[in-house]
Amino acid sequence: MLHTQGISNHTCGLLAVTCGKTSECKQEHETSNDRPRYPFPDFVSSGRLEVQTLTSPSPDEFRRVFESVQPNFVYFQGEQLQNDEVGSLVWGGVELSSAEDICGLFGSKLPTTVYLEIPNGEKLAEALHSKGIPYVIYWKNAFSCYAACHFRNALFSVVQSSSTHTWDAFQLAYASFRLYCVRNNHVLPANSHKVSGKLGPRLLGDPATIDVPPPEVDAGEDEEGSLGTLPAIKIYDDDVGIRFLVCGEPCMLDSCLFESLEDGLNALLSIEIRGSKLHNRVSAPPPPLQAGTFSRGVVTMRCDLSTCSSAHISLLVSGSAQTCFDDQLLENNIKKEVTEQSQLVHALPYSEGNKPPLSEPRRSASIACGAAVFEVCAKVPAWASQVLRQLAPDVSYRSLVALGIASIQGLAVASFEKDDANRLLFFCTRQGKYIHPNNFTPSRLPSWLKPPPPSRKRVEPSQDTSPGHHNGLVFANQATSRRIDKEDKKTGLVNGVTMPLLPAGQRLKVAAMRPIPHIRHHKMLPFSGISEADGHDGGQVKANLSVPPPTKHSIVGSTSAMHRKSFSSSYQAKQIISLNPLPLKKHGCGRSPIRVCSEEEFLKDVMQFLNLRGHTRLIPQGGLAEFPDAILNAKRLDLYNLYREVVSRGGFHVGNGINWKGQVFSKMRNHTVTNRMTGVGNTLKRHYETYLLEYELAHDDVDGECCLLCHSSAAGDWVNCGICGEWAHFGCDRRQGLGAFKDYAKTDGLEYICPQCSVTNFKKKANKAPNGFS
Repeated sequence: MLHTQGISNHTCGLLAVTCGKTSECKQEHETSNDRPRYPFPDFVSSGRLEVQTLTSPSPDEFRRVFESVQPNFVYFQGEQLQNDEVGSLVWGGVELSSAEDICGLFGSKLPTTVYLEIPNGEKLAEALHSKGIPYVIYWKNAFSCYAACHFRNALFSVVQSSSTHTWDAFQLAYASFRLYCVRNNHVLPANSHKVSGKLGPRLLGDPATIDVPPPEVDAGEDEEGSLGTLPAIKIYDDDVGIRFLVCGEPCMLDSCLFESLEDGLNALLSIEIRGSKLHNRVSAPPPPLQAGTFSRGVVTMRCDLSTCSSAHISLLVSGSAQTCFDDQLLENNIKKEVTEQSQLVHALPYSEGNKPPLSEPRRSASIACGAAVFEVCAKVPAWASQVLRQLAPDVSYRSLVALGIASIQGLAVASFEKDDANRLLFFCTRQGKYIHPNNFTPSRLPSWLKPPPPSRKRVEPSQDTSPGHHNGLVFANQATSRRIDKEDKKTGLVNGVTMPLLPAGQRLKVAAMRPIPHIRHHKMLPFSGISEADGHDGGQVKANLSVPPPTKHSIVGSTSAMHRKSFSSSYQAKQIISLNPLPLKKHGCGRSPIRVCSEEEFLKDVMQFLNLRGHTRLIPQGGLAEFPDAILNAKRLDLYNLYREVVSRGGFHVGNGINWKGQVFSKMRNHTVTNRMTGVGNTLKRHYETYLLEYELAHDDVDGECCLLCHSSAAGDWVNCGICGEWAHFGCDRRQGLGAFKDYAKTDGLEYICPQCSVTNFKKKANKAPNGFS
């Protein structure tokens, strides 16, 4: 958690200091029968948050630990009283209640943020702030341990999910506090008097700002064409409707709920944009309806950015040429324009044209772990909708859970856990009755929550258990054909697929045209050991992967593939150039061909190319030893194998025709056998666009392939024949009995057999294995 303008990728160190009575308080709450159990979360390191705890230390012990750890964030928790109230700081029986006691805990080194979870802490907070601590969070009045826990959990969830500014993290956590604690009157402890005024935590410190230096004015310019008359940078984006499912008791949607959700989502989007990075910009035509209003000197750019949590967005921006052609200036102006907007999200109250949904709660085991939810509609910019939809499936992203959001436009929030639902529903009661997430009956989901229908209709194989089935696959063989029921003979069903009633000889030819299903086993690349000569600068020793020998299948198809490349390479080159908005001049490097090029030689050439193209921000200060600085699956990004695998499959223009997760990621050093990463395909595509796309377009490393069925190199769902090694569009193969594209594209999926090889292989194996059954 930082208070400076820049956002770093480093973790946030948290030093949590408790009074030692937390565990006893938790046991009392858990054994109490008059109210539901509240699952108090533990202080654990997760994501970007590294936690170290101290229990009732002495002042000297605290100073010693603080000097050694030097955390960004220090959290002081008051003692837990029996009436659910939080008391003052008591360490070892000594109360720290004066400003001198609190300020004396810190020496010359100060943290960025201090959180005082004690009642009536305004004077102590002002003393810490005047000492030089930039941000201090405190409570002005008394409060219950449940309200304190909810705010603290929301605050730490934001910090562990993103590299965030203290101001934005507090705004999001405070919005969650208002949504559940203030709205349900669960702020004050039991048997306490009502307090007038604003309830909840406060923040001392300056709001987050982004400083953008004014453009330098050329003295030779006249007043009419001076930069001062040009319009400020402007972002063109339409507002779109979006629907949320929020965890809680279905009830009337009041203004407090709408305002809290709006403020929380605004803070979340500010966090994402404040830590965003500009990766690419290209000239673009202005919006048709506003092109006539542009003055001389205004240009438009299409900008590709990655947000703080690696969501990918594209924005159409207009501004002066000096601003739009300076990467850093353009990036800062975009951040300033977005974060200074007071309202990005507009909740839509229900009216006559916008009728409320059904009164029954929509529950599903995949949404908020089956807890009660209610629907809220809102208007957001299109780029914000893209960001939210990309963050929902990320199991490590907890900021949406802090706001109680369980689903976004039909996408379930993957990080929602059962304890989260219990904590949120603790504050939602209906006449004293607690709503437990396990006590529910699934109701009919709304149409927008259902997955879209498949875009391509296929006849699915029969899933009945029979001797012709193995591991869920349907095989057409003679033994199965003998067991066809009388009904199947009348209707013409063979293995669950409708077929015309033809003579036996013709029926065999149709069956032979079906793909022969094989299980694709993971092939291990040979490992040549560790080479001392291949160590990068700085003494790091890298494993040198030798080039694998050609397989049997690649040898069989090599002749036809090389023959086809001769007439498809020119078309391939034209298509690549047309896809690039700024055609690149070929890089005159002297490195070896990519299949025999060493990793060190490749990385040096990529760094040289990025420097020539002006992408110096991608080159770390440590040089080759730290390049690239991107981390994937706790390892440095393997650019070498990423590039080799992509160009061998037709290049980046193939798009989704490359199975990034199943085929590319499995060949990289970042892959592990027990890998559980989600969204790794999109992450690899973004990294490839950042580091390697321009490099690919300036080199002749892409294998020129064309579809053996339609004879084109257009992007699509590419599959590779396991016998002849030829490539084909899966959508061009119209044979019945094919599975889905994902069944062939994944690492351990089916092996695709093209129509020609299917017939040839059937004839060869007709005597040994009828119908290709293995």
